[in-house]
Amino acid sequence: MPQATQRLNPLLMKISDSATTRLDRALAAIEAAGDEGRRIFTRVYADAAREAAVAADARASRGISLGPLDGRIVSIKDLFDVAGEPTTAGSVLLRQAPPATVDAPVVQRLRAGGAVIIGKTNMTEFAFSGIGLNPHYGTPGNAVDGTRIPGGSSSGAGVSVARGMAEIAIGSDTGGSVRIPSALNGLAGFKPTQARVPRDGAFPLSFTFDTLGPLARNVLDCARADAVLAAQPFTPLAPRAVRGLRAGVPRGLLFTQMEVAVSNAIEAALQTLARAGAQVDDVALDEWLSAPFRLQERGTMIGAEASYIHHTLMAEHAAAYDPMVLSRLRRSGTLDGAGYVGVQQARAALLPALDAQLAGLDVLLLPTVPITAPSMAALADEAAFGQANNLVLRNPSVFNFYDLPAVSLPLPVAPGALPVGLMVVGRRGGDAVLLSLAAALEAVLH
Repeated sequence: MPQATQRLNPLLMKISDSATTRLDRALAAIEAAGDEGRRIFTRVYADAAREAAVAADARASRGISLGPLDGRIVSIKDLFDVAGEPTTAGSVLLRQAPPATVDAPVVQRLRAGGAVIIGKTNMTEFAFSGIGLNPHYGTPGNAVDGTRIPGGSSSGAGVSVARGMAEIAIGSDTGGSVRIPSALNGLAGFKPTQARVPRDGAFPLSFTFDTLGPLARNVLDCARADAVLAAQPFTPLAPRAVRGLRAGVPRGLLFTQMEVAVSNAIEAALQTLARAGAQVDDVALDEWLSAPFRLQERGTMIGAEASYIHHTLMAEHAAAYDPMVLSRLRRSGTLDGAGYVGVQQARAALLPALDAQLAGLDVLLLPTVPITAPSMAALADEAAFGQANNLVLRNPSVFNFYDLPAVSLPLPVAPGALPVGLMVVGRRGGDAVLLSLAAALEAVLH
């Protein structure tokens, strides 16, 4: 077992400690990581974070709280605008871009809620893969085994939390970019219903599918962050009993090509929930869950929108792109206008159709991704990279297509084993209900 496997046990932050104490631990963890810390973070706001932590402690001493994230150590993905600096989105192309004039709304909400923003985390260039490699700033190693991928595109986000450099990370999820790094690094990650959190000030990948959400060590912290991001009052998660929960298991396409380790962890989790009284039943949903792939065989909506977003940059600065990203972008412009509208119209009809199929269920349960984190070396070849990328994106991307909220929960695995995630999918707009249900499942599973 590589020495890096010890990384999953960082200096854990006791929330009862002061914000400045917890910030000191987080900054020390970044510094101790050396070059790896610089691969996890593209910027560290040590001075500003300390000012925010001192202010949070002063409020706490007077019994004042600005909300559920007051004094919590938070990292933000490199695609969010921060006033006074260019938003690089994991690319060297934008280093000389004009600085942002205002913070992104989610950053404004974090600051207003007293969060201590420790820095910006590394990511796949322009968020265009689920693997997490970045040749410009280096690739953060997986928190369990540094030779393996972190998952993307919110790569530094997941590793920053798993290695004790932040308590909560804010990422984006277009096809799984919050849930994939959560699953591969042993974290909880939440993709909300898209309209819940404003996307202004976040460098786009897809106008239709981009969604913003948190990664954390547990569902409760995801719920706290979600309340702040959505500008909603935070209330304790409603207690939910697992007994009687109606859980559908969509065996079929999304259960194929699974590693044995993932299959074993998923089946053990389903059995644990059934013993706790959940009604866990297989459901036949392949007609709907395979539809996004059938409809987009000639080109994807994400690809078409990304091709539009990058048209000028690619024409003028192609050589500065990550070659893997550039290759995918060049292949993405295959969907013509008629095809794009056709997929949009078909999607509009499919959303309520799947909603109807889920009417008798509380949640769907399935693997977040069907594999554990592969080694970076194994993905140096473009064909191997493409195959792995398609596989890690496959399951989570379905629920971006259907705009359903989803949580990835870390599952119990043997000591030293690679993490596995269980995806819990709820109903569109039922974000608070899903978070309560996910917390109940989390308590039973651990």
